Amino acid sequence: MARSLWLVALVVLGLPAYSLGQDVTSGPEKGKRVPALKVFDATGPHEGKEVDYAADRKDAPTVYVFVRADVWDRPMARFLKKLDEAVQKGGGDERVVAVWVGGDADKNKEYLPLAQKSLQFQATSLTVFAGDKTGPEKWDVNSDAHLTAVVAAKGVVTAVFGYRSINETDVPAVHDALKKTLPTK
Repeated sequence: MARSLWLVALVVLGLPAYSLGQDVTSGPEKGKRVPALKVFDATGPHEGKEVDYAADRKDAPTVYVFVRADVWDRPMARFLKKLDEAVQKGGGDERVVAVWVGGDADKNKEYLPLAQKSLQFQATSLTVFAGDKTGPEKWDVNSDAHLTAVVAAKGVVTAVFGYRSINETDVPAVHDALKKTLPTK
């Protein structure tokens, strides 16, 4: 009986740790070419224009983050802010391209410059995909994922993370995957 209680306790205690990590399959398959990513750039270097960020970033190390607009919240904002800070420390050409999916595209286009003023991203472009919450074709964004992070370098997907729940404690795994794509110094 006591052994059964210990087993139950271990399982119950282990569940919260799992829920903090990647918990849903979302994004393109690792090893595949980065698909086209035609979005409206609300705050980045192409501000106010439609751009294919996959073509723009080409071989550069990039984290593409797909944010479901209807579930955007403070923990997601903290994740993006901490990821932005981590990417800045790299000192190279690495960047984050955050793509709002779902919701009203026009409202997203109005909101994102306000979010930028508040969060003060330095290495992150905030963009809008005008389609539904499954994102652009061939990106395979799972509509159950609140946030999907896709790490890419040299035009190839190197890591994929899908989350129903996320906060800044999830940044190290994504940033470590990005660091693995960088040339050694």
